[in-house]
Amino acid sequence: MTIKKSPAQSQTQPVRLVAVVVTYNRLDKLQDTLARLLESPAEELAAVVVVDNASSDGTGDWLAGQRDPRLDILSSASNRGGAGGFEMGMRRAMECHAPDWLVVMDDDGRPAAGGLASFHALPLHQDPERARALGQDWDAVAAAVYFPAGGICEMNRPSRNPFWHRREFLRTLFGGGRSGFHVQPSDYEGEAMQIDVTSFVGFFISAAAVQRQGYPDPDLFIYGDDGIYTLELSKAGGRIGFEPGLWFEHDLTTFVAKDGAGQAQRGRFIPLWKVYYYHRNLLMLYRLAAGWLFWPVLLVIVPKWLSKLRVHPGERRAFLRLMGWAIWHGLRRQRALPHARVLDWAKPR
Repeated sequence: MTIKKSPAQSQTQPVRLVAVVVTYNRLDKLQDTLARLLESPAEELAAVVVVDNASSDGTGDWLAGQRDPRLDILSSASNRGGAGGFEMGMRRAMECHAPDWLVVMDDDGRPAAGGLASFHALPLHQDPERARALGQDWDAVAAAVYFPAGGICEMNRPSRNPFWHRREFLRTLFGGGRSGFHVQPSDYEGEAMQIDVTSFVGFFISAAAVQRQGYPDPDLFIYGDDGIYTLELSKAGGRIGFEPGLWFEHDLTTFVAKDGAGQAQRGRFIPLWKVYYYHRNLLMLYRLAAGWLFWPVLLVIVPKWLSKLRVHPGERRAFLRLMGWAIWHGLRRQRALPHARVLDWAKPR
């Protein structure tokens, strides 16, 4: 994959960039990601903080054998989920590596070849006065995320909160659905634009913004932690830019369950315990996004969620139990919960 590069200009001040990578039982993906990151010279990437979320596939042993001085390996005693991993890694980066900017990613996300050079070439760094004039003096930056073979990675499409923007609200209301409030495919060929929400694959954030905003909430465990963090940043006045010329790859494995006849069952959660975190955290994200309109939105989304029961044959009681607790805790905005309890709810009774 080739990168669209900005014209070379003399940098006014070197930018110290530190990467944060969270991994769990995907050693092959992690190896590819670290190899890609460490292709960049130290002037482009000062350090890489790797958080091993108690992997059991040999990741810890492999990491212990790495000798690149830019690697800083953190081993968690337990799996803290993506949210806990990013909180742990970002905190370590801020406290020990004196970054100007952080870039965060999962173990299966990585910059395209030359991607970090493109970040340093942004007007934000090369010509701050021009960036201000263009309205591109960002506090954080979202990369354009593609599959390695090409094509926009749908799950990493940034978005604008439709409850804050009239155009996106109308487009979503009148048949646009999810596409109504996400950046459009044509935007990937256009100019930089301001967004409100993005994922933690190819997310760059200034150290100054982290100091103001704090860290992701580890109690979210998985799902929605990136959306909630970036939307809260936007709500607090932070400016997040989508930069189409800054490319990332997401070597995503498609998790689609099959029924007994080998037919795809979209919407099925494997393992089942993920039902809880997905829906609880999404409720909190919707509430943050919608404000007082959250309650009518709730009447629309909950029946859709309950309809997923049909793709969980043989585990429907556990599904409903997890969904019930997810809705209850999501409405109460209850975040702190032992993961062992969620696992117990997922067991058949």
